[in-house]
Amino acid sequence: MAGVELSGVKKVYPNGAEAVRGVDMKIDDGEFIVFVGPSGCGKSTLLRMVAGLESITGGDINIDDRVINDVSPSERDVAMVFQNYALYPHMTVRGNMSYGLKNRGLPKEEINKKVTETATMLRIVDFLDRQPNQLSGGQRQRVAMGRAIVREPKVFLFDEPLSNLDAKLRVQMRIEIKRLQRRMGVTSIYVTHDQTEAMTLADRLAVINDGRIEQMGAPIELYNNPATLFVASFIGSPQINLIPARFEGGKLVSGSIQLDGFENLPENKDLVLGVRPDALSQNSDSRFEMRVDLVEQHGADNLIYGVLKGAAATEGDETEICLKVDQQILPDIDSNLGLSFDTSRTMVFEKDTGARIV
Repeated sequence: MAGVELSGVKKVYPNGAEAVRGVDMKIDDGEFIVFVGPSGCGKSTLLRMVAGLESITGGDINIDDRVINDVSPSERDVAMVFQNYALYPHMTVRGNMSYGLKNRGLPKEEINKKVTETATMLRIVDFLDRQPNQLSGGQRQRVAMGRAIVREPKVFLFDEPLSNLDAKLRVQMRIEIKRLQRRMGVTSIYVTHDQTEAMTLADRLAVINDGRIEQMGAPIELYNNPATLFVASFIGSPQINLIPARFEGGKLVSGSIQLDGFENLPENKDLVLGVRPDALSQNSDSRFEMRVDLVEQHGADNLIYGVLKGAAATEGDETEICLKVDQQILPDIDSNLGLSFDTSRTMVFEKDTGARIV
């Protein structure tokens, strides 16, 4: 077991492109950290630098209080699970899982014991003599995980391992990965662009944007208290409602909508009001109205999508809004709903900097 520490880690490519811009992070022994962010934000590059598959331009990476910048991948004592499984097609499941142990020169009896125990834990013991092309996607991903587990590494690295699986299997594998990590207590770093995966797996999230960490913390902390507009809009499903506004005459104003209950906001600045769909309520004492365009039924609740009437335009388009309601509420398309919210459950950001004000 080991902790991981990144200090000022940078990656600049020969053409001058900056993929990672000075990341500082401390990961405790046994912690499950998830790097989440949009495609191209630098999260996979950062993971590959920890693995030793990508060189470091600046800074230091420590594993178990040892600087590993110039240590080869095979000597870092990390194990990586890839999106495409990366199994040897000519080897059986047993061969794939035992390959790394054979290279270490472990006795055959010990190798067989480790492989069998791990395969039993992952429920693939019946497939040990099959080849990868005889397995389903979920079974191949279990083999890839088993190959990592038998090595008993100090750190597990996961690079979007569930992206190739169907929706139902992704949920099942997500539960298994979390259960295994808790049972084994191995420090783990997991990369994904799927914020649902990130929220459900992580002890802590690192939200990455343009090569930098926007915010790091427990999933519910980032959901309830995002530090920036980017974090607020990236974390949470359905996405937070963002309403362009300005603070004028003691009220938050968006087009013809005037909202009281806000104080000490900067005037003469473009602001963004953030309200999560579950913080809105249908109310006769409405603060504004929406025109209903679409109703999605999700079983226990419904998502109502529409346009916020009278609001300032967002980049030339009407301001769209989403409301989460009980399953019994099924408004007609093109009908109008009066909406209200508790000011304490809203957020206000500066549009230009993205910084949160309240």
